[in-house]
Amino acid sequence: MTQYTLFETEIGWAGIAWNDRHRLVGVHLPERDPGNNRRSFERRFPGIVEGEPPESLAPTIEGIRALMRGEKVDLLDVPLDIGRVPDFNARVYEIARAIPPGETLTYGEIALKLGDKLLARDVGAALGQNPWPIVVPCHRVTAANGKLGGFSARGGVNTKVKLLAIEGAKVLEPAPPKTTPAPPKTTPAPQADLFG
Repeated sequence: MTQYTLFETEIGWAGIAWNDRHRLVGVHLPERDPGNNRRSFERRFPGIVEGEPPESLAPTIEGIRALMRGEKVDLLDVPLDIGRVPDFNARVYEIARAIPPGETLTYGEIALKLGDKLLARDVGAALGQNPWPIVVPCHRVTAANGKLGGFSARGGVNTKVKLLAIEGAKVLEPAPPKTTPAPPKTTPAPQADLFG
């Protein structure tokens, strides 16, 4: 049976989902509204139930909380149900998991570690399908030339920037908010003097 639990962190409610072997099948990034996490898990895993996490996953929850407090902890020992993902993705996730908090690699650097720099787009696609954000720190993977690259979680690149900033990574400023252009300024027509 697949179960999940939600827990509070410094920046919102996060969640983990696990199988009957106590391996993670999913992680949900922190959000203000825990209902979003709950609905997301229920969509991704039909029949999932909320439950008490097994004692073996207590260090996982505490590790995620510690990261969200800005502590430099790694989650390399967190048990993942890695058989749920394609082999290529599993190889990408293994490399991404080894990136320490506060540091980054580019999609191209991961591609080179896989043996072919032309795999950079495939690396990006694999990270976009990551079922374990934070545990597999896809936010620590950036584009070339100091650009952030994409991020498929709610909030997009701004969420990526926030996570990197919490970890103390040197990052670019969040994307500016989208605004509509201001109408051109016009000079008001002269008004008639009512008392003239």
